[in-house]
Amino acid sequence: MGYLMIIPTYNERENIEALIRALLSLPLPLEVLVVDDHSPDGTGELVAAMAAADPRIHVIHRPAKLGLGTAYVAGFRFGLARGYERILTMDADFSHDPMHVPALIERSRKADLVIGSRYVPGGRVVDSPWYRRLLSRGANRFARTLLRLTPRDVTAGFRCYHPRVLRAIAPETIRAEGYAFLIEITYRAQRAGFRIAEVPIRFKDRRYGRSKVSRREIARALWTVLRLSWDQVRACGRAE
Repeated sequence: MGYLMIIPTYNERENIEALIRALLSLPLPLEVLVVDDHSPDGTGELVAAMAAADPRIHVIHRPAKLGLGTAYVAGFRFGLARGYERILTMDADFSHDPMHVPALIERSRKADLVIGSRYVPGGRVVDSPWYRRLLSRGANRFARTLLRLTPRDVTAGFRCYHPRVLRAIAPETIRAEGYAFLIEITYRAQRAGFRIAEVPIRFKDRRYGRSKVSRREIARALWTVLRLSWDQVRACGRAE
């Protein structure tokens, strides 16, 4: 069945058509699934029209803005049910460059979860305000330190999963929402003993539209790290 790219969307009409065409132009057996949260700007309708003309394009229409984590879960269920060889995720705003997709897939030959990373040698951030760069690095260091995570970019949404990872860690049971979902899924994958690798990417600030990262998202991420850290401490206490 090849590979499936999952793209959650909310008001991404300005970006989504060009992104899908760039992905489908890659020399890969790649299909695209857009999970749209009832975008008022008509993103879902645009993708549905594209899907009617190209069987490699799929869309899930959701009735409201239900969040990033549940969008991933809906996409994972779709991909697992159809037996894709690899399941990938990326943002809809061109901050993740489609040119990196082949490297993610190639690295997945020897890893179970591959993360497109800004913070490994060769990775970089372009055109992003200094305060957002500082916030991202701080959030990553905080999560990595408290949870003893080995990847350097644990909040990145540009990923390639082997289906066995998703079957084993049951993403539908993850309590975290938003970008905190990515931290928790990384934590579960590492705890389960899966091989996690990173490939360097060029991360560019969004082309059109507004960032979805809010103070609420930041608070969720902090709470998720603290909750998982406390779970770790309790597990160690029981083991002793």
